[in-house]
Amino acid sequence: MYKRYNNNLVFIACCAGLAFFGITMLALGPVLSHLGEGANALPATLSIGIIIGTAIFGPIVDKFGYKWLLITGTVMALLGIQGLANLTNMSLLHSSMLLLGIGGGILNGATNALVSEIYDDKTRGGRLGILNAFYCIGALLWTLLNYFIDAKFTLPLNCISVIMFAFIVFFFVISFPISKPHATVSVAKMLGLLKYPSLILFAFILFFQCGFDSIIGNFTVRFLENTQGIPTNMATFSLTCFMTCMLAGRLLLGLLMKKLKVTIILYLYLTVALVGVVLLFMVYEMFVCASAISLIYTATALMGLGASATFPVVFSYIGGTYKELSGTAFSIAIVIAFCGMFTFNKITGVLFDKAQFNYFPIILVCTIVVVMILLPIAKRKL
Repeated sequence: MYKRYNNNLVFIACCAGLAFFGITMLALGPVLSHLGEGANALPATLSIGIIIGTAIFGPIVDKFGYKWLLITGTVMALLGIQGLANLTNMSLLHSSMLLLGIGGGILNGATNALVSEIYDDKTRGGRLGILNAFYCIGALLWTLLNYFIDAKFTLPLNCISVIMFAFIVFFFVISFPISKPHATVSVAKMLGLLKYPSLILFAFILFFQCGFDSIIGNFTVRFLENTQGIPTNMATFSLTCFMTCMLAGRLLLGLLMKKLKVTIILYLYLTVALVGVVLLFMVYEMFVCASAISLIYTATALMGLGASATFPVVFSYIGGTYKELSGTAFSIAIVIAFCGMFTFNKITGVLFDKAQFNYFPIILVCTIVVVMILLPIAKRKL
């Protein structure tokens, strides 16, 4: 017998799960300096865990459903957070980061796939936009918590742990969609998704978009410090502008999708991002630090707004097209996206090590242009 579930309760659960993933992605930033020698290797372990969690969630939810995987992912993330708060041995900290990464990867993939599954084609895109806004909310909550509670770095970690535990209980008591009929799920069918050009093309759109998002988060501050001589705290505020406008853009996305075609919306957003990058490049060329800070904040705000639509829109296409094995389809797409994160971070890091900072805005422009080119090609392959 099919178990009944409440769409609104399931959506709340998904929003909480993706907020926890936002915390996962920035978990180490505010606390890394407190962890002692060897801590700089922890982000790499976290990244490996995220990729593992992303790779495994799809086949599991297609075969066994969402409830226990969401609970497991949140428990793993909670254990990772508590390890970060209480452990000092570096080997144990690496284990904690691996747990946190796997849990976060599961939560990111499963929540997007689940929202895609419970809503129809008319509402899916808007709901995915709101869902992905909670990634930004989680990230902002985490940074603000650390900003206002700076007496002891473990206190924000413990506050987040209490919230996570409350939602684990919530996941236990509500009903989720049941697993797909076993007759429709097989390893051969899962692997067969790799044969679909549209899925791979949409995944590579996310590859470049994830690269764009990640190098802004990791290298903008250093770019501004080294090219404009801007103090670290002022440069860091540009990331707050980026994340805040990404949040606003995703909240706005749900309204726009009721009035405009999805493709038109995505091109409008990408154009805004392109304007932001061009503005940043103009500031770099002018080298006018004192008068340019407002332009820099405007540029990063435009980039955040423009970057906010790609993931929800592409997830909407994938969820609507590959309904039979939506979990596995999301797994494939998000793993490829995170490969983009790694690739662009590596390339940009090498360039920055050689003090070739001028390539930063050029890389950003290239990623946006490639996404614009790939989108109509991917749509034609559907």
